[in-house]
Amino acid sequence: MSKTSSSTTTDKHNGKNFRRLLAYAKAYKAAAIVSVLGMLGYAAIDSFVFSQLQPLIDHGLDGQDPTFMKWAPFFIVVMFILRGICHFAGNYTLAWLGNNVVANIRQELFEHIMSMPVSYHDKESTGSLISKLTFDTEQVLSAVSKALLTLVQQGAFVLGLLIVMFYNSWQLASIFLLITPVIAGIVTVVSRRFRTVSKNIQGAMGEVTSAAEQTFNGHKVVLTFDGQQREFERFAKINRHNRQQRMKMVATHAASVPIIQIIASFALAFVLYVANLDSMREEISAGVFMTVLMCMVTLLRPLKLLTTVNSEFQKGMAASVSIFAVLDQKVEQDTGTIALERATGSLAFEEVNFSYNESDEKQALTNLSFSANVGETVALVGRSGSGKSTASALLLRFYDTTTGKVMIDGENIVDYKLKDLRKQFAYVSQQVVLFNDSIANNIAYGKPEATREEIESAARKAHVMEFVEGLPDGLDTNIGDNGAMLSGGQRQRVAIARALLCDAPFLILDEATSALDTESERHIQDALSVLQKNRTCIVIAHRLSTIENADKIIVMEQGQIKEQGDHPTLLAQDGAYAQLHKFQFGA
Repeated sequence: MSKTSSSTTTDKHNGKNFRRLLAYAKAYKAAAIVSVLGMLGYAAIDSFVFSQLQPLIDHGLDGQDPTFMKWAPFFIVVMFILRGICHFAGNYTLAWLGNNVVANIRQELFEHIMSMPVSYHDKESTGSLISKLTFDTEQVLSAVSKALLTLVQQGAFVLGLLIVMFYNSWQLASIFLLITPVIAGIVTVVSRRFRTVSKNIQGAMGEVTSAAEQTFNGHKVVLTFDGQQREFERFAKINRHNRQQRMKMVATHAASVPIIQIIASFALAFVLYVANLDSMREEISAGVFMTVLMCMVTLLRPLKLLTTVNSEFQKGMAASVSIFAVLDQKVEQDTGTIALERATGSLAFEEVNFSYNESDEKQALTNLSFSANVGETVALVGRSGSGKSTASALLLRFYDTTTGKVMIDGENIVDYKLKDLRKQFAYVSQQVVLFNDSIANNIAYGKPEATREEIESAARKAHVMEFVEGLPDGLDTNIGDNGAMLSGGQRQRVAIARALLCDAPFLILDEATSALDTESERHIQDALSVLQKNRTCIVIAHRLSTIENADKIIVMEQGQIKEQGDHPTLLAQDGAYAQLHKFQFGA
Protein backbone atom coordinates (compact mmCIF):
# COMPACT_ATOMS: atom_id res chain seq x y z
CA MET A 1 0.00 0.00 0.00
CA SER A 2 1.33 3.44 -0.95
CA LYS A 3 1.93 6.19 1.59
CA THR A 4 -0.83 8.31 0.01
CA SER A 5 -3.50 5.61 0.24
CA SER A 6 -2.32 4.69 3.75
CA SER A 7 -2.60 8.30 4.98
CA THR A 8 -6.02 8.64 3.29
CA THR A 9 -7.22 5.53 5.11
CA THR A 10 -5.85 6.92 8.40
CA ASP A 11 -7.60 10.27 7.78
CA LYS A 12 -10.90 8.45 7.19
CA HIS A 13 -10.30 6.40 10.33
CA ASN A 14 -9.60 9.58 12.30
CA GLY A 15 -12.77 11.17 10.93
CA LYS A 16 -14.76 8.12 12.01
CA ASN A 17 -13.24 8.24 15.50
CA PHE A 18 -13.91 11.98 15.80
CA ARG A 19 -17.57 11.47 14.84
CA ARG A 20 -17.72 8.69 17.41
CA LEU A 21 -16.34 11.08 20.04
CA LEU A 22 -18.90 13.72 19.07
CA ALA A 23 -21.65 11.13 19.58
CA TYR A 24 -20.84 11.20 23.31
CA ALA A 25 -21.57 14.96 23.30
CA LYS A 26 -25.14 14.55 21.97
CA ALA A 27 -26.49 14.47 25.52
CA TYR A 28 -24.99 17.92 26.12
CA LYS A 29 -26.32 19.77 23.03
CA ALA A 30 -27.38 22.85 25.01
CA ALA A 31 -23.90 23.26 26.50
CA ALA A 32 -22.33 22.75 23.07
CA ILE A 33 -24.54 25.48 21.53
CA VAL A 34 -23.77 27.93 24.34
CA SER A 35 -20.06 27.13 24.03
CA VAL A 36 -19.96 27.59 20.25
CA LEU A 37 -21.94 30.85 20.46
CA GLY A 38 -19.57 32.09 23.18
CA MET A 39 -16.48 31.25 21.10
CA LEU A 40 -17.94 32.76 17.92
CA GLY A 41 -19.02 35.84 19.85
CA TYR A 42 -15.51 36.22 21.27
CA ALA A 43 -13.96 35.98 17.78
CA ALA A 44 -16.60 38.29 16.26
CA ILE A 45 -16.00 41.02 18.87
CA ASP A 46 -12.23 40.89 18.33
CA SER A 47 -12.72 41.08 14.56
CA PHE A 48 -15.19 43.97 14.96
CA VAL A 49 -12.66 45.89 17.08
CA PHE A 50 -10.08 45.52 14.29
CA SER A 51 -12.63 46.72 11.74
CA GLN A 52 -12.85 50.01 13.64
CA LEU A 53 -9.15 50.81 13.22
CA GLN A 54 -9.71 52.40 9.80
CA PRO A 55 -12.38 54.92 10.93
CA LEU A 56 -10.38 55.56 14.12
CA ILE A 57 -7.28 56.57 12.12
CA ASP A 58 -8.93 58.22 9.10
CA HIS A 59 -11.79 60.01 10.84
CA GLY A 60 -11.23 60.06 14.57
CA LEU A 61 -7.57 60.88 15.12
CA ASP A 62 -7.43 63.61 12.45
CA GLY A 63 -10.42 65.40 14.00
CA GLN A 64 -12.85 64.87 11.11
CA ASP A 65 -15.40 63.07 13.32
CA PRO A 66 -15.30 64.31 16.97
CA THR A 67 -18.39 62.23 17.82
CA PHE A 68 -16.48 59.04 17.01
CA MET A 69 -13.74 59.88 19.51
CA LYS A 70 -16.32 60.94 22.09
CA TRP A 71 -17.95 57.51 22.12
CA ALA A 72 -14.74 55.51 21.60
CA PRO A 73 -13.93 55.06 25.36
CA PHE A 74 -17.45 53.73 26.09
CA PHE A 75 -17.26 51.50 23.03
CA ILE A 76 -13.99 49.95 24.26
CA VAL A 77 -15.37 49.21 27.76
CA VAL A 78 -18.61 47.72 26.42
CA MET A 79 -16.74 45.57 23.88
CA PHE A 80 -14.41 44.15 26.54
CA ILE A 81 -17.33 43.42 28.89
CA LEU A 82 -19.10 41.53 26.10
CA ARG A 83 -15.81 39.86 25.16
CA GLY A 84 -15.31 38.70 28.76
CA ILE A 85 -18.85 37.27 28.95
CA CYS A 86 -18.38 35.41 25.67
CA HIS A 87 -14.95 34.14 26.80
CA PHE A 88 -16.36 32.76 30.07
CA ALA A 89 -19.41 31.20 28.38
CA GLY A 90 -17.30 29.59 25.65
CA ASN A 91 -14.51 28.30 27.89
CA TYR A 92 -16.53 27.17 30.90
CA THR A 93 -19.31 25.38 29.01
CA LEU A 94 -16.83 23.64 26.70
CA ALA A 95 -14.74 22.51 29.69
CA TRP A 96 -17.92 21.29 31.41
CA LEU A 97 -18.96 19.43 28.25
CA GLY A 98 -15.47 17.97 27.73
CA ASN A 99 -15.13 16.75 31.33
CA ASN A 100 -18.59 15.15 31.23
CA VAL A 101 -17.85 13.42 27.92
CA VAL A 102 -14.50 12.09 29.16
CA ALA A 103 -16.01 11.02 32.51
CA ASN A 104 -18.63 9.05 30.56
CA ILE A 105 -15.97 7.48 28.32
CA ARG A 106 -13.84 6.61 31.35
CA GLN A 107 -16.83 5.05 33.13
CA GLU A 108 -17.82 3.09 30.01
CA LEU A 109 -14.22 1.95 29.55
CA PHE A 110 -13.93 0.82 33.18
CA GLU A 111 -17.22 -1.09 33.03
CA HIS A 112 -16.26 -2.62 29.67
CA ILE A 113 -12.85 -3.79 30.95
CA MET A 114 -14.51 -5.33 34.01
CA SER A 115 -17.02 -7.08 31.72
CA MET A 116 -14.31 -8.63 29.56
CA PRO A 117 -13.68 -12.38 29.86
CA VAL A 118 -10.88 -13.67 32.07
CA SER A 119 -8.94 -14.77 28.97
CA TYR A 120 -8.64 -11.08 27.92
CA HIS A 121 -7.22 -10.07 31.32
CA ASP A 122 -4.78 -12.99 31.13
CA LYS A 123 -3.25 -11.48 27.97
CA GLU A 124 -3.44 -7.76 28.79
CA SER A 125 -1.10 -5.95 31.15
CA THR A 126 -2.87 -4.32 34.10
CA GLY A 127 -0.56 -1.31 33.80
CA SER A 128 -1.51 -0.87 30.13
CA LEU A 129 -5.23 -0.95 30.98
CA ILE A 130 -4.73 1.58 33.78
CA SER A 131 -2.82 3.81 31.34
CA LYS A 132 -5.78 3.70 28.94
CA LEU A 133 -8.15 4.56 31.78
CA THR A 134 -6.07 7.51 33.00
CA PHE A 135 -3.53 8.87 30.51
CA ASP A 136 -5.43 8.11 27.27
CA THR A 137 -8.70 9.58 28.54
CA GLU A 138 -6.84 12.75 29.56
CA GLN A 139 -5.52 13.03 26.00
CA VAL A 140 -9.08 12.73 24.72
CA LEU A 141 -10.11 15.52 27.14
CA SER A 142 -7.46 17.78 25.57
CA ALA A 143 -8.81 16.98 22.11
CA VAL A 144 -12.42 17.55 23.13
CA SER A 145 -11.90 20.76 25.12
CA LYS A 146 -8.60 22.55 24.47
CA ALA A 147 -8.25 21.55 20.82
CA LEU A 148 -11.91 22.23 19.99
CA LEU A 149 -11.76 25.59 21.76
CA THR A 150 -8.75 26.68 19.73
CA LEU A 151 -10.09 25.29 16.45
CA VAL A 152 -13.45 27.06 16.73
CA GLN A 153 -12.39 30.26 18.47
CA GLN A 154 -9.13 30.92 16.64
CA GLY A 155 -10.50 29.57 13.36
CA ALA A 156 -13.41 32.02 13.56
CA PHE A 157 -10.99 34.82 14.50
CA VAL A 158 -8.81 34.07 11.44
CA LEU A 159 -11.91 34.13 9.24
CA GLY A 160 -13.04 37.42 10.82
CA LEU A 161 -9.66 39.06 10.26
CA LEU A 162 -9.61 37.91 6.62
CA ILE A 163 -13.06 39.44 6.09
CA VAL A 164 -11.87 42.73 7.62
CA MET A 165 -8.78 42.66 5.40
CA PHE A 166 -10.72 41.98 2.19
CA TYR A 167 -13.34 44.59 3.10
CA ASN A 168 -10.63 47.24 3.46
CA SER A 169 -8.30 46.20 0.57
CA TRP A 170 -8.83 43.05 -1.45
CA GLN A 171 -5.54 43.63 -3.28
CA LEU A 172 -3.40 43.52 -0.12
CA ALA A 173 -5.48 40.74 1.43
CA SER A 174 -5.08 38.57 -1.69
CA ILE A 175 -1.33 38.49 -1.10
CA PHE A 176 -1.94 36.69 2.17
CA LEU A 177 -4.00 34.02 0.43
CA LEU A 178 -1.00 33.10 -1.71
CA ILE A 179 0.65 31.45 1.30
CA THR A 180 -2.46 29.46 2.31
CA PRO A 181 -1.69 26.34 0.16
CA VAL A 182 1.87 26.25 1.52
CA ILE A 183 0.63 26.45 5.13
CA ALA A 184 -2.01 23.78 4.43
CA GLY A 185 0.67 21.48 3.01
CA ILE A 186 2.91 21.92 6.06
CA VAL A 187 -0.01 21.30 8.44
CA THR A 188 -0.93 18.08 6.57
CA VAL A 189 2.63 16.71 6.76
CA VAL A 190 2.96 17.71 10.42
CA SER A 191 -0.43 16.11 11.24
CA ARG A 192 0.73 12.74 9.94
CA ARG A 193 3.90 13.04 11.97
CA PHE A 194 1.90 13.97 15.09
CA ARG A 195 -0.38 10.96 14.61
CA THR A 196 2.50 8.51 14.36
CA VAL A 197 4.41 9.92 17.34
CA SER A 198 1.23 10.21 19.46
CA LYS A 199 0.48 6.53 18.89
CA ASN A 200 4.02 5.66 20.00
CA ILE A 201 3.61 7.84 23.11
CA GLN A 202 0.42 5.93 24.07
CA GLY A 203 2.34 2.65 23.96
CA ALA A 204 5.34 4.12 25.81
CA MET A 205 3.11 5.40 28.63
CA GLY A 206 1.52 1.96 28.93
CA GLU A 207 5.01 0.45 29.30
CA VAL A 208 5.92 2.99 32.01
CA THR A 209 2.73 2.28 33.98
CA SER A 210 3.08 -1.47 33.59
CA ALA A 211 6.76 -1.51 34.63
CA ALA A 212 6.12 0.70 37.66
CA GLU A 213 3.12 -1.34 38.81
CA GLN A 214 4.96 -4.63 38.44
CA THR A 215 8.01 -3.38 40.38
CA PHE A 216 5.96 -1.76 43.16
CA ASN A 217 3.89 -4.93 43.61
CA GLY A 218 7.07 -6.99 43.83
CA HIS A 219 8.93 -4.51 46.06
CA LYS A 220 9.81 -7.05 48.74
CA VAL A 221 11.07 -9.57 46.16
CA VAL A 222 13.22 -6.87 44.55
CA LEU A 223 14.76 -5.97 47.92
CA THR A 224 15.29 -9.58 48.90
CA PHE A 225 17.14 -10.53 45.72
CA ASP A 226 19.06 -7.25 45.45
CA GLY A 227 17.27 -6.36 42.25
CA GLN A 228 17.06 -2.59 42.71
CA GLN A 229 19.81 -1.79 40.24
CA ARG A 230 18.34 -4.13 37.62
CA GLU A 231 14.92 -2.55 38.08
CA PHE A 232 16.46 0.95 37.94
CA GLU A 233 18.12 0.09 34.63
CA ARG A 234 15.01 -1.56 33.20
CA PHE A 235 12.80 1.40 34.13
CA ALA A 236 15.45 3.86 32.87
CA LYS A 237 15.35 2.15 29.45
CA ILE A 238 11.55 2.36 29.30
CA ASN A 239 11.60 5.92 30.63
CA ARG A 240 14.21 6.92 28.06
CA HIS A 241 12.09 5.50 25.25
CA ASN A 242 9.11 7.51 26.53
CA ARG A 243 11.23 10.67 26.66
CA GLN A 244 12.50 10.11 23.12
CA GLN A 245 8.95 9.78 21.78
CA ARG A 246 7.90 12.97 23.56
CA MET A 247 10.93 14.85 22.24
CA LYS A 248 9.99 13.79 18.69
CA MET A 249 6.61 15.43 19.30
CA VAL A 250 8.28 18.56 20.70
CA ALA A 251 10.74 18.72 17.77
CA THR A 252 7.93 18.43 15.19
CA HIS A 253 5.92 21.11 16.95
CA ALA A 254 8.91 23.39 17.52
CA ALA A 255 9.88 23.21 13.82
CA SER A 256 6.39 23.64 12.35
CA VAL A 257 5.46 26.86 14.20
CA PRO A 258 8.44 29.02 13.12
CA ILE A 259 8.31 27.64 9.54
CA ILE A 260 4.68 28.78 9.21
CA GLN A 261 5.48 32.14 10.81
CA ILE A 262 8.48 32.66 8.48
CA ILE A 263 6.27 31.94 5.46
CA ALA A 264 3.68 34.40 6.81
CA SER A 265 6.42 36.99 7.29
CA PHE A 266 7.22 36.81 3.57
CA ALA A 267 3.61 37.66 2.84
CA LEU A 268 3.78 40.52 5.35
CA ALA A 269 6.99 41.87 3.79
CA PHE A 270 5.40 41.68 0.33
CA VAL A 271 2.40 43.67 1.58
CA LEU A 272 4.73 46.38 2.86
CA TYR A 273 6.48 46.43 -0.52
CA VAL A 274 3.23 46.63 -2.50
CA ALA A 275 1.76 49.30 -0.21
CA ASN A 276 4.83 51.45 -0.90
CA LEU A 277 4.19 51.46 -4.65
CA ASP A 278 2.98 54.80 -6.04
CA SER A 279 -0.14 53.25 -7.59
CA MET A 280 -1.21 51.73 -4.23
CA ARG A 281 -0.51 54.90 -2.22
CA GLU A 282 -3.20 56.71 -4.16
CA GLU A 283 -5.80 53.95 -3.58
CA ILE A 284 -5.40 53.22 0.14
CA SER A 285 -5.54 55.54 3.13
CA ALA A 286 -3.40 55.36 6.23
CA GLY A 287 -6.31 53.77 8.12
CA VAL A 288 -6.79 51.05 5.51
CA PHE A 289 -3.09 50.26 5.40
CA MET A 290 -2.78 50.07 9.21
CA THR A 291 -5.92 47.92 9.47
CA VAL A 292 -4.64 45.38 6.92
CA LEU A 293 -1.16 45.44 8.42
CA MET A 294 -2.44 44.96 11.99
CA CYS A 295 -4.73 42.14 10.85
CA MET A 296 -1.84 40.35 9.15
CA VAL A 297 0.43 40.74 12.18
CA THR A 298 -2.37 39.57 14.47
CA LEU A 299 -3.01 36.54 12.22
CA LEU A 300 0.41 35.12 13.12
CA ARG A 301 -0.69 34.21 16.66
CA PRO A 302 -3.94 32.35 15.80
CA LEU A 303 -2.07 30.58 12.98
CA LYS A 304 0.53 29.50 15.53
CA LEU A 305 -2.19 28.32 17.92
CA LEU A 306 -3.98 26.42 15.15
CA THR A 307 -0.71 24.67 14.27
CA THR A 308 -0.02 23.96 17.94
CA VAL A 309 -3.49 22.62 18.62
CA ASN A 310 -3.01 20.13 15.81
CA SER A 311 -0.60 18.20 18.04
CA GLU A 312 -3.18 18.15 20.86
CA PHE A 313 -5.87 17.03 18.45
CA GLN A 314 -3.70 14.25 17.02
CA LYS A 315 -2.81 13.09 20.55
CA GLY A 316 -6.52 12.89 21.33
CA MET A 317 -7.22 10.98 18.12
CA ALA A 318 -4.41 8.50 18.83
CA ALA A 319 -5.77 8.06 22.38
CA SER A 320 -9.32 7.57 21.08
CA VAL A 321 -8.07 4.81 18.74
CA SER A 322 -6.51 3.08 21.76
CA ILE A 323 -9.70 3.45 23.84
CA PHE A 324 -12.11 2.41 21.09
CA ALA A 325 -9.94 -0.63 20.34
CA VAL A 326 -10.78 -1.85 23.87
CA LEU A 327 -14.45 -0.81 23.68
CA ASP A 328 -14.80 -2.72 20.41
CA GLN A 329 -13.66 -5.96 22.05
CA LYS A 330 -16.51 -8.37 22.82
CA VAL A 331 -17.50 -8.55 26.48
CA GLU A 332 -18.08 -11.85 28.27
CA GLN A 333 -21.05 -13.53 26.63
CA ASP A 334 -23.92 -14.75 28.80
CA THR A 335 -25.82 -17.27 26.69
CA GLY A 336 -27.63 -18.86 29.64
CA THR A 337 -31.42 -18.73 29.89
CA ILE A 338 -32.14 -20.78 33.02
CA ALA A 339 -32.51 -18.85 36.28
CA LEU A 340 -30.95 -20.50 39.34
CA GLU A 341 -32.00 -19.25 42.75
CA ARG A 342 -30.10 -21.83 44.83
CA ALA A 343 -28.55 -25.07 43.62
CA THR A 344 -29.07 -28.28 45.57
CA GLY A 345 -25.33 -28.95 45.36
CA SER A 346 -24.51 -31.77 42.93
CA LEU A 347 -21.91 -31.31 40.20
CA ALA A 348 -20.24 -33.43 37.53
CA PHE A 349 -17.53 -33.14 34.90
CA GLU A 350 -18.33 -35.23 31.82
CA GLU A 351 -15.36 -35.94 29.49
CA VAL A 352 -14.16 -32.36 29.69
CA ASN A 353 -11.33 -31.23 27.41
CA PHE A 354 -9.90 -27.75 27.63
CA SER A 355 -6.96 -25.74 26.26
CA TYR A 356 -6.23 -22.08 26.95
CA ASN A 357 -5.41 -21.40 23.30
CA GLU A 358 -7.11 -23.10 20.38
CA SER A 359 -3.76 -23.33 18.63
CA ASP A 360 -2.18 -25.27 21.51
CA GLU A 361 -1.81 -28.96 20.79
CA LYS A 362 -1.32 -29.74 24.46
CA GLN A 363 -4.53 -29.55 26.49
CA ALA A 364 -4.77 -28.27 30.06
CA LEU A 365 -7.49 -30.88 30.77
CA THR A 366 -8.07 -34.16 28.93
CA ASN A 367 -11.20 -36.33 29.32
CA LEU A 368 -11.80 -35.11 32.86
CA SER A 369 -14.78 -36.91 34.42
CA PHE A 370 -15.83 -36.96 38.06
CA SER A 371 -18.86 -36.11 40.16
CA ALA A 372 -19.72 -34.78 43.61
CA ASN A 373 -23.00 -35.40 45.40
CA VAL A 374 -24.76 -32.89 47.62
CA GLY A 375 -22.64 -32.09 50.69
CA GLU A 376 -19.62 -34.12 49.57
CA THR A 377 -16.03 -32.92 49.64
CA VAL A 378 -13.93 -33.68 46.57
CA ALA A 379 -10.19 -33.02 46.82
CA LEU A 380 -7.98 -32.42 43.80
CA VAL A 381 -4.31 -33.15 44.37
CA GLY A 382 -1.27 -33.29 42.13
CA ARG A 383 1.78 -31.36 41.06
CA SER A 384 1.66 -27.73 40.02
CA GLY A 385 0.33 -27.41 36.48
CA SER A 386 -1.64 -30.64 36.64
CA GLY A 387 -4.95 -28.82 35.95
CA LYS A 388 -6.47 -28.55 39.45
CA SER A 389 -7.11 -24.78 39.43
CA THR A 390 -8.16 -24.94 35.78
CA ALA A 391 -10.97 -27.31 36.73
CA SER A 392 -12.24 -24.87 39.39
CA ALA A 393 -12.05 -21.99 36.88
CA LEU A 394 -14.33 -23.96 34.52
CA LEU A 395 -16.89 -24.34 37.31
CA LEU A 396 -17.17 -20.55 37.57
CA ARG A 397 -17.17 -20.25 33.76
CA PHE A 398 -14.08 -18.06 33.76
CA TYR A 399 -13.39 -20.25 30.73
CA ASP A 400 -15.66 -22.52 28.70
CA THR A 401 -14.82 -26.13 27.97
CA THR A 402 -13.40 -26.97 24.55
CA THR A 403 -15.49 -30.16 24.53
CA GLY A 404 -17.47 -31.99 27.18
CA LYS A 405 -19.87 -30.70 29.84
CA VAL A 406 -19.78 -29.36 33.37
CA MET A 407 -23.09 -30.13 35.08
CA ILE A 408 -24.74 -28.63 38.16
CA ASP A 409 -27.99 -30.19 39.38
CA GLY A 410 -28.16 -32.13 36.13
CA GLU A 411 -28.00 -29.06 33.86
CA ASN A 412 -25.09 -27.91 31.70
CA ILE A 413 -23.68 -24.76 33.37
CA VAL A 414 -23.63 -22.91 30.01
CA ASP A 415 -27.45 -22.97 30.16
CA TYR A 416 -27.58 -21.11 33.49
CA LYS A 417 -27.56 -17.33 33.63
CA LEU A 418 -23.98 -16.33 34.38
CA LYS A 419 -24.69 -14.18 37.45
CA ASP A 420 -26.97 -16.83 38.94
CA LEU A 421 -24.30 -19.49 38.36
CA ARG A 422 -21.53 -17.56 40.10
CA LYS A 423 -23.77 -16.79 43.09
CA GLN A 424 -23.74 -20.51 43.84
CA PHE A 425 -20.02 -20.45 44.69
CA ALA A 426 -17.93 -19.17 47.57
CA TYR A 427 -14.21 -19.07 46.87
CA VAL A 428 -11.22 -19.02 49.22
CA SER A 429 -7.71 -19.15 47.77
CA GLN A 430 -4.12 -18.85 48.91
CA GLN A 431 -3.88 -15.44 47.18
CA VAL A 432 -6.56 -13.59 49.12
CA VAL A 433 -7.86 -10.43 47.47
CA LEU A 434 -9.03 -7.75 49.91
CA PHE A 435 -9.99 -4.14 49.21
CA ASN A 436 -8.74 -0.89 50.71
CA ASP A 437 -11.74 -0.68 53.03
CA SER A 438 -12.90 -1.73 56.48
CA ILE A 439 -12.84 -5.37 57.64
CA ALA A 440 -16.66 -5.29 57.87
CA ASN A 441 -17.07 -4.12 54.27
CA ASN A 442 -14.59 -6.73 53.04
CA ILE A 443 -16.53 -9.48 54.80
CA ALA A 444 -19.81 -8.15 53.35
CA TYR A 445 -18.42 -7.79 49.81
CA GLY A 446 -20.33 -10.83 48.53
CA LYS A 447 -23.50 -9.80 50.39
CA PRO A 448 -23.70 -5.98 50.63
CA GLU A 449 -27.18 -6.12 52.14
CA ALA A 450 -25.94 -8.10 55.17
CA THR A 451 -26.81 -6.73 58.61
CA ARG A 452 -24.18 -5.89 61.22
CA GLU A 453 -25.24 -8.93 63.25
CA GLU A 454 -24.71 -11.23 60.25
CA ILE A 455 -21.25 -9.75 59.61
CA GLU A 456 -20.25 -10.19 63.27
CA SER A 457 -21.59 -13.76 63.30
CA ALA A 458 -19.52 -14.68 60.23
CA ALA A 459 -16.47 -12.97 61.78
CA ARG A 460 -16.82 -15.00 65.00
CA LYS A 461 -17.22 -18.32 63.16
CA ALA A 462 -14.09 -17.55 61.07
CA HIS A 463 -12.06 -16.53 64.19
CA VAL A 464 -11.77 -12.96 62.88
CA MET A 465 -13.01 -11.40 66.13
CA GLU A 466 -9.96 -12.83 67.96
CA PHE A 467 -7.63 -10.29 66.32
CA VAL A 468 -10.23 -7.60 65.54
CA GLU A 469 -10.79 -6.85 69.21
CA GLY A 470 -7.23 -5.52 69.45
CA LEU A 471 -7.68 -3.09 66.54
CA PRO A 472 -8.54 0.58 67.24
CA ASP A 473 -11.82 0.61 65.27
CA GLY A 474 -12.67 -3.06 65.48
CA LEU A 475 -14.47 -4.35 62.39
CA ASP A 476 -14.49 -0.78 61.00
CA THR A 477 -10.68 -0.65 60.86
CA ASN A 478 -9.35 0.13 57.37
CA ILE A 479 -6.92 -2.63 56.38
CA GLY A 480 -5.11 -0.84 53.52
CA ASP A 481 -4.42 -1.97 49.99
CA ASN A 482 -5.10 -5.72 49.68
CA GLY A 483 -5.18 -6.04 53.47
CA ALA A 484 -1.62 -4.79 53.97
CA MET A 485 -2.31 -4.11 57.67
CA LEU A 486 -3.09 -7.79 58.33
CA SER A 487 -0.96 -10.93 58.45
CA GLY A 488 -1.41 -13.78 55.96
CA GLY A 489 -3.48 -15.82 58.41
CA GLN A 490 -5.65 -12.85 59.33
CA ARG A 491 -6.36 -12.08 55.67
CA GLN A 492 -7.28 -15.72 55.15
CA ARG A 493 -9.76 -15.61 58.03
CA VAL A 494 -11.40 -12.48 56.60
CA ALA A 495 -11.76 -14.31 53.26
CA ILE A 496 -13.36 -17.29 55.03
CA ALA A 497 -15.76 -14.95 56.87
CA ARG A 498 -16.69 -13.46 53.49
CA ALA A 499 -17.39 -16.94 52.12
CA LEU A 500 -19.42 -17.85 55.23
CA LEU A 501 -21.58 -14.77 54.85
CA CYS A 502 -22.31 -15.63 51.20
CA ASP A 503 -23.76 -18.97 52.34
CA ALA A 504 -23.35 -20.47 48.86
CA PRO A 505 -24.14 -24.16 48.17
CA PHE A 506 -20.70 -24.75 46.61
CA LEU A 507 -17.33 -23.96 48.12
CA ILE A 508 -13.97 -23.88 46.32
CA LEU A 509 -10.86 -23.97 48.51
CA ASP A 510 -7.75 -23.35 46.41
CA GLU A 511 -4.60 -23.99 48.48
CA ALA A 512 -6.33 -22.11 51.31
CA THR A 513 -3.82 -23.13 54.01
CA SER A 514 -0.62 -23.84 52.10
CA ALA A 515 1.22 -20.63 53.07
CA LEU A 516 0.29 -20.50 56.77
CA ASP A 517 2.15 -21.30 59.96
CA THR A 518 0.93 -24.10 62.23
CA GLU A 519 -1.02 -21.88 64.66
CA SER A 520 -2.69 -19.92 61.86
CA GLU A 521 -3.50 -23.16 60.07
CA ARG A 522 -5.23 -24.50 63.17
CA HIS A 523 -7.49 -21.45 63.34
CA ILE A 524 -8.12 -21.63 59.59
CA GLN A 525 -8.94 -25.35 59.72
CA ASP A 526 -11.43 -24.70 62.53
CA ALA A 527 -13.04 -21.97 60.44
CA LEU A 528 -13.02 -24.14 57.32
CA SER A 529 -14.69 -27.03 59.13
CA VAL A 530 -17.58 -24.67 59.94
CA LEU A 531 -17.58 -23.34 56.39
CA GLN A 532 -17.66 -26.81 54.77
CA LYS A 533 -20.74 -28.01 56.66
CA ASN A 534 -23.74 -28.70 54.40
CA ARG A 535 -21.85 -27.57 51.30
CA THR A 536 -20.45 -29.35 48.29
CA CYS A 537 -16.73 -28.61 48.42
CA ILE A 538 -13.96 -28.70 45.85
CA VAL A 539 -10.65 -28.62 47.70
CA ILE A 540 -7.38 -28.03 45.85
CA ALA A 541 -4.49 -28.92 48.10
CA HIS A 542 -0.81 -29.74 48.30
CA ARG A 543 -0.89 -30.66 51.99
CA LEU A 544 -2.48 -34.10 52.11
CA SER A 545 -3.16 -33.72 55.84
CA THR A 546 -5.91 -31.21 55.02
CA ILE A 547 -7.88 -33.57 52.76
CA GLU A 548 -7.62 -36.98 54.44
CA ASN A 549 -11.31 -36.81 55.43
CA ALA A 550 -12.50 -35.91 51.90
CA ASP A 551 -15.25 -38.12 50.47
CA LYS A 552 -13.32 -38.43 47.23
CA ILE A 553 -9.68 -37.67 46.39
CA ILE A 554 -8.73 -37.20 42.74
CA VAL A 555 -5.06 -37.38 41.81
CA MET A 556 -4.31 -35.38 38.66
CA GLU A 557 -1.31 -35.39 36.38
CA GLN A 558 -0.90 -33.34 33.17
CA GLY A 559 -4.61 -32.56 33.00
CA GLN A 560 -5.79 -36.13 33.45
CA ILE A 561 -7.12 -38.17 36.34
CA LYS A 562 -4.51 -40.71 37.37
CA GLU A 563 -6.51 -42.28 40.21
CA GLN A 564 -9.42 -41.50 42.52
CA GLY A 565 -11.01 -42.82 45.70
CA ASP A 566 -11.06 -42.06 49.42
CA HIS A 567 -7.92 -41.80 51.57
CA PRO A 568 -7.70 -45.44 52.81
CA THR A 569 -8.51 -46.85 49.35
CA LEU A 570 -5.81 -44.81 47.61
CA LEU A 571 -3.21 -45.69 50.24
CA ALA A 572 -4.05 -49.35 49.80
CA GLN A 573 -3.57 -49.07 46.01
CA ASP A 574 0.02 -47.95 46.64
CA GLY A 575 -0.11 -45.73 43.52
CA ALA A 576 0.54 -42.04 42.87
CA TYR A 577 -1.38 -40.85 45.96
CA ALA A 578 0.47 -43.27 48.22
CA GLN A 579 3.78 -42.01 46.81
CA LEU A 580 2.77 -38.39 47.54
CA HIS A 581 1.74 -39.40 51.05
CA LYS A 582 5.04 -41.15 51.71
CA PHE A 583 6.93 -38.17 50.37
CA GLN A 584 5.15 -35.78 52.77
CA PHE A 585 4.93 -37.97 55.87
CA GLY A 586 7.73 -40.48 55.45
CA ALA A 587 7.46 -44.23 54.77
